[in-house]
Amino acid sequence: MTIQSAFAGLTAAIRHLYDAREAANIGHLLMEHITGLGKLDRVVHKDSDLNPAQENQYQQALAALLAHKPIQHITGKSWFYGLELLVSDQVLIPRPETEELVEWILKDHPSQPAWRLLDIGTGSGCIPIAIKKHWPAADVWAMDVSTTAIALATRNASLQHTPIRFVLQDVLSADAAQVLPSFNIIISNPPYIPEKERSEMQPLVTAFEPSIALFVPDKEPLLFYRRIAGLAKERLENGGKLYFEIHESFGPEVVSLLEKEGFADVRLRQDMFGKDRMVRAVKK
Repeated sequence: MTIQSAFAGLTAAIRHLYDAREAANIGHLLMEHITGLGKLDRVVHKDSDLNPAQENQYQQALAALLAHKPIQHITGKSWFYGLELLVSDQVLIPRPETEELVEWILKDHPSQPAWRLLDIGTGSGCIPIAIKKHWPAADVWAMDVSTTAIALATRNASLQHTPIRFVLQDVLSADAAQVLPSFNIIISNPPYIPEKERSEMQPLVTAFEPSIALFVPDKEPLLFYRRIAGLAKERLENGGKLYFEIHESFGPEVVSLLEKEGFADVRLRQDMFGKDRMVRAVKK
């Protein structure tokens, strides 16, 4: 099997699962992972044969893709805001929408302030690592309830040379705020998908990404926003900002919640697809 025939066979095999562009992107990611060759080098060596070990790896990966396993879990890597990060099935795969949240924060403060900021529910560490890369003088903290997520995020921070203070803590616990100092910015992309929507979601999400990072009870869709808003009232400096990623269906509800909690200048922003996706608020 040549590099070119392997790529062509892979993209054809998964075309019923992905559109043509996404299938090709997955094919390129997998072939680079298997061969160690970038796209240009693979063109030059397109007629080279895969060795037996590579062909076996290819067959295993193809079977996994057909079973809906995300390509990021096969390669163990994902790109976020220009950074290559390690991922696993214990954390969410970083999404483009979350890159937009990071972009909003960085553009809000182009002077690269030496502030203290906190990311709640950090997962792979993608948000704080991306911000620390752009604000090297900032004192960046990150919290998660999962020991495996904290371990992975710590490794990512080390690989990216971005010192971050990681805290193993459940934000829903009554004493969560007690282990934290004050902050200028608090950020969170918390669980926000109601359980009733689970059956409508793609298998590559529900079967391979952690439910604890995705779902909330149907009766409490704003559970984490309410708790984090309360924590922010305790730990944000006056004038400090709170940034959320949100469910597209709950934009007005999150805005109303924050206004009722006493936050000022609450703004709702849409993502690249025109869906309500981000909220920013200021502590008075």
